[in-house]
Parts: sequence; C-alpha cells; structure tokens
Amino acid sequence: MLTDRGSWLSYYDEAEVTDARKLDIDHMVPLAEARDSGAHAWTPERRQAYANDLDSVMSLVAVTAKTNRSKADRDPAQWMPPAGSATCTHLIDWTATKLRWSLSADDAERTALLELAEPCTDSVVEYEPAPSRRSTRPFGDLVPDRR
Repeated sequence: MLTDRGSWLSYYDEAEVTDARKLDIDHMVPLAEARDSGAHAWTPERRQAYANDLDSVMSLVAVTAKTNRSKADRDPAQWMPPAGSATCTHLIDWTATKLRWSLSADDAERTALLELAEPCTDSVVEYEPAPSRRSTRPFGDLVPDRR
C-alpha cells in the first residue's frame, strides 16, 4: 500500500518533503547511463529487472523532483547532489549499483569517483550482485569500460 501522507527526506538536497507529488523515484544509475555502461547488451528481461530493482535499497531513491531532473542521465563526473552531506552516500550508492549490475565506468567517471571519494575514508561499498551473493569492494574496483 502506498501512502500520500508523511514526510520524506530527499538526501540529495536535504529537503523534507510532505507532498509525495513533489518526489521522484531516481534510478541511482540512470537508465541511459546504464545502457551506455553495458546494459545495451542485456536481454529485455534483464533491463526490466534493472529498471525495477527493488531488491537493493540503493538502486531507486526517493528525491525531490527538481534534483532528480537536474541530475537527468549524468554520472558523478558531470553531476553531484547539491547537499555536501550527500557526497559519500551518493558515491557509495552509485558504485554499489554499478558493481551490482556489472556495469562499466568510463575514465572520466572513474577518475571523478576516486577524487570525490577522498574524504569518504570510513566508507565501504557493500552490494549484492544481481541477483545473488553479497560482496564488498573498494571504489577503485569498478569494472573497466568495455567500449
């Protein structure tokens, strides 16, 4: 059952939202970015599983519509949440989603992830590969770009 009452914290911009209509569900790694990072070779069923991934709390995030739209299909080399407090969480969730789905990272994205993650010294990326076992890897272990 969905609810239209309550409050939600959009961690991208630290906004408390009480009107569910002002929220978007953001694909942590946008569909276009996933396609460019390897999903183009997936079956339609795997693409659908990715788009509707409810098995990972990091894959789909409720955020304000305005921040989701400002992000669009950009990766961390091109866009980061406006709230500084969101940096490490966003980088962890991005990296975990990429690793979960075995998606590649281009050089600019990988460089940005490593540079932006420098202050995240206590952060660990934990993820469960789609669809099974749990793994842990550092930021630098992203799958190399296969393009």
